[in-house]
Amino acid sequence: MNRKRRLIPTQHEFAFARRVHRRPGAGRKPKGERAGVSHKTREALAGRFPVHVTVRLEQGLPRLRDEKTYRALRGAFAAGCDRFGFRLAHYSVQTNHVQMICEGKDKDALARGMQGLLIRLAKALNRLWERHGRVFADRYHARILRTPREVRSALCYVLNNARRHAARLGKALLDPFASGFWFGGWKETAGRQPRGLSERGAAPPLARARTWLLELGWRKRGLISIREVPAAGAL
Repeated sequence: MNRKRRLIPTQHEFAFARRVHRRPGAGRKPKGERAGVSHKTREALAGRFPVHVTVRLEQGLPRLRDEKTYRALRGAFAAGCDRFGFRLAHYSVQTNHVQMICEGKDKDALARGMQGLLIRLAKALNRLWERHGRVFADRYHARILRTPREVRSALCYVLNNARRHAARLGKALLDPFASGFWFGGWKETAGRQPRGLSERGAAPPLARARTWLLELGWRKRGLISIREVPAAGAL
């Protein structure tokens, strides 16, 4: 009589290939219309260095260079310009992004201050536009300014950015959507605010600079002309 052989189940081990290289497309995806801002840990910030900050809007939102929109933004700047060891010294509102020159006593102070300021800006814009949801496309980009030359280039780039787009500025001496009205380093005025450049006594929505580089040091490279056009690769 034939007997069937009984099979005893056994467990086999499978060797998994060890991945050496990063798989293309893996990881957190950038947001917004650009490739996004790096999500690496930000470098340490010494309180003596100012920072050039850029933040961009989500796609499809209204343009920012509008009088009504700017009034809403300026109110948010005024409320959040000096908090948690963070100071907003200058800004420029462009069509789809905002550029700022800030100070922070350290990296954490800069992060807390920027978070609070961006929340205020987002709420002000959503209220104006009667909408809800995300306003800014990604985390802000921050570049630490360590030398008088870098600070001067950043000031010129932010305050005179509209000079690179003549159609936006027209015949105006200063960009009406930037903080140049309260800037004391124009070459033509030698620190004095001439008639026609002030905002009729309006309180500046800014905090006074406290770092040597941003208050005095950059002047070693020369005052900035109202008509100076910043180079495209200045920063």
